[in-house]
Amino acid sequence: MTTQTNTTINYKQYFDKGISYEAYLNNFQAEIGIGEESQFAQYLPQNWSRQSRLDRKLKLREDLQLATSNIHSPINWLVITEHWCGDASQINPIINKVAEESNGKINLKFVYRDENEALIDAHLTDGRSKSIPILLQLDQDYNLVNEYGPRPAEAQKLVKDILAKGEAYSIPLHTWYAKDKQQSIQDDLVQLLEMK
Repeated sequence: MTTQTNTTINYKQYFDKGISYEAYLNNFQAEIGIGEESQFAQYLPQNWSRQSRLDRKLKLREDLQLATSNIHSPINWLVITEHWCGDASQINPIINKVAEESNGKINLKFVYRDENEALIDAHLTDGRSKSIPILLQLDQDYNLVNEYGPRPAEAQKLVKDILAKGEAYSIPLHTWYAKDKQQSIQDDLVQLLEMK
């Protein structure tokens, strides 16, 4: 999680062209529907399954509900994401649930990484990787206040360690998510909201 002030990006422009979570899910289903024509067809069904399960079953912890209820002035959340991203399938439902519970205090939009190169290039992980999802917290005037992503710190360390060995990280990472049960993400979102 970092606090940034990036003055070269017009965040309002990206926010205005962003889509709702419902539209994101509709696009996700449509991409699954085209099957093998999607270059990411192999990742989509499992990501959809993960995301749908969390959409149905996720309950926010009391501390995150409290942090959400303590928002005093409206904020804007802009999420850079893609359907094929496994981390997004684990994190986007939680971001959406927080926005829903905010009673309109959090205005949430999603944009696609691969359609918005200048935006993701301004928010590279470790200065080099276009990892997603990235949650940009913007104030009422669409100035960048904080950013979060692409995954909780413990998961990020796991991925780095596995990549350093030249191995694939997908299975160990999603095993970590299953054991963590969305606790680390909720911790991080509490911290993000308290930093605003």
